[in-house]
Amino acid sequence: MNKKRIRTRYAPSPTGYLHIGGARSALFGYLFAKKNNGDFVVRTEDTDISRNVKDGENSQIKNLIWLGIIPDESALNPNPKYKTYRQSEKLERYDFLINEMIEKGDAYYAYDTKEELEEQHKYFEEQGVASFRYKRNWLKISEKEKEKRHNSKEYSIRIALKKNNWYSWKDIVRGKISINTDDIGDFVIRKQDGYPTYNFAVVVDDYDMEMTHVFRGEEHISNTPKQLAIYDSFGWEAPEFGHLTIITNMDGKKLSKRDLETKQFIEQYKGEGYYSHAIFNFLTLLGWTHPQAKEVMEKKEIIDSFDPKRLSKSSSKFNMDKMNWFSKEYIQNMEYSNLKKFINLNINKEEEWKKIFIETFKKGSVTFKELEKKLNIYKNPLKGKKTFNEVVKKFSQILSNKEWTIENIQESINETKIITGVKGKKLFMPIRLATTFEEHGPELHKAIWLFGKEIIMDRLNV
Repeated sequence: MNKKRIRTRYAPSPTGYLHIGGARSALFGYLFAKKNNGDFVVRTEDTDISRNVKDGENSQIKNLIWLGIIPDESALNPNPKYKTYRQSEKLERYDFLINEMIEKGDAYYAYDTKEELEEQHKYFEEQGVASFRYKRNWLKISEKEKEKRHNSKEYSIRIALKKNNWYSWKDIVRGKISINTDDIGDFVIRKQDGYPTYNFAVVVDDYDMEMTHVFRGEEHISNTPKQLAIYDSFGWEAPEFGHLTIITNMDGKKLSKRDLETKQFIEQYKGEGYYSHAIFNFLTLLGWTHPQAKEVMEKKEIIDSFDPKRLSKSSSKFNMDKMNWFSKEYIQNMEYSNLKKFINLNINKEEEWKKIFIETFKKGSVTFKELEKKLNIYKNPLKGKKTFNEVVKKFSQILSNKEWTIENIQESINETKIITGVKGKKLFMPIRLATTFEEHGPELHKAIWLFGKEIIMDRLNV
């Protein structure tokens, strides 16, 4: 018997930008597929027409690709075998299967109006029932009224769940989970507007696309038995499920879109000039650990080391400082030939000057834009108030008699220290202010050299 090819997926709704929670779910599915030489698929759940946004699908896919989570298949790169990657384009397929369920008694027409459903909800609330479960025999209307509502398509379609039936699965992250159908109730599989619900369409999509493993957030645990019931109705083999823990802020609260202190959308990181693999690396460690507890890793090492058994059962805290640390680490250790691809070195200087600038200022830069911004003091050197004290005067005299090199500038600082007897902040701060007009910065002798002799001597009034 041939072993099934591993296939995982990420199935976003095109309702906005790629969120870090969705990106992490996609990432773990991607890592599992790549570790097992399988396929990672992105498809679009676009049946909630009212919430879809223009270019939402393209934004999701492009941001995944920017992160390094590259789909083998998507609506932008389809495999003809699987036809469509958008739910809105396979409504006939859903309808055919729903009718099949009705014919064999696994689903039925439900003629409740919105008001009648509210009455049922209210009744169970009054009985102290914690969560509402639809009762198929609750509605009492005449056959004539049913026929009238049927002809005007005033109905939804619900699954007919087996009573007191247990659905169990061995969760990739959490181990065995079991839920009884009596705790669920007959749920809608096609809404009154004619569109299938999430729990029905996702089963059909996963089956049609031969998905073997599904990684998603823990909020989907309650959906899994509903989906297993649909697999059961058709006699289909279900994929393996892994439900990831939530991501919280540093206070331990689930991330909210109102939490403005945390950058929650990949588009923000992209726009602010973060290094994409730093985010890839950081997200990997939000709920997974390397066997040797490594942190900074290249993509291949992450894929080769990925083992779903090391996925955490505890929530993960999103630490923005740690995210920035990752980005800073990667930029600081990036070679000039690679780093210059990411920033706009739009300045009329020789290549050697540009190289020294990057090597000097990359230390401590969190983003490429932050590094690029540091170029401004050299693109438009300011004229400011001259700084005079004994340290600056002595430094000026010593430097004016030397050839303009980085080494000679450092030597001049050292000689100034010896002659004046001044050291530490009292030595460096006056020189830095007088030469760079900045209170803080990188290695002083390099920062001075980058301005050029003419500008520095003018500032030192030599």
